[in-house]
Amino acid sequence: MLLKAPKYFLVTFLVVSALMLNGCSGEEVASTTTSPNATVAEANSDTTAQANLASEVKKEAKETVPGMSDLPRLEGEATVVMTINGSPVTVELDGKNAPVTSGNFVDLVQKGFYDGLTFHRVIKDPQPFVAQGGDPKGNGTGGYIANGKERNIPLEIKPEGDEPIVYGKTFKRANIRKQPELQHKAGAIAMARSQNPDSASSQFYFALADLAFLDGDYAVFGKITEGMDVVNKIKQGDKIENAKVTKGAENLKNPG
Repeated sequence: MLLKAPKYFLVTFLVVSALMLNGCSGEEVASTTTSPNATVAEANSDTTAQANLASEVKKEAKETVPGMSDLPRLEGEATVVMTINGSPVTVELDGKNAPVTSGNFVDLVQKGFYDGLTFHRVIKDPQPFVAQGGDPKGNGTGGYIANGKERNIPLEIKPEGDEPIVYGKTFKRANIRKQPELQHKAGAIAMARSQNPDSASSQFYFALADLAFLDGDYAVFGKITEGMDVVNKIKQGDKIENAKVTKGAENLKNPG
């Protein structure tokens, strides 16, 4: 996955080749009281909002990237706890701003896909960068296979404010000048991909520092809320012992 090398890295070539987060295609990259009526109104409002979100996602899926409507999506939030080196790491996933990316990840967690996989790429020198995992092959070229074919998801980035989610294009390509709603702050979780923006599958990475230069190019879909100390200690080859959805599983919607 073609990650741009930050200017503060000392050895540009090494960083680019290491952080072209190898995509699944094998290409290198890188207290108030409320009345009963008010409560009912609020419940109806929540239901309507969820229905509108689902409708919006389906519409975007149909009108942008072919096949996207066949992908799982997260309509709301979810919490995933990963056990790494015997310690828990809690990750909050944002299905409001990244429904397809979050849905893909939650679906794979529920399938037990990540259990036992390694962090095959960890870059900390000369500056903290990323810890990348989720590759069943363990070498940066694998992804999730379904029905004999790799399942890919489109690049999905929501600009700040009321702008619609951008699918299949980087912000530069789409001429978006705003910042993403979900940014590469330390502890962010994002999807790895190849040069093709719609090539992400199962590989993800944790940002070990603020990486603003990746914003608008790669899809952030959540953040670590507990266990950043554990993530900072990850070494290449360390395993994800298991990953579980502990909250929000009901927000995952599969097609069909």
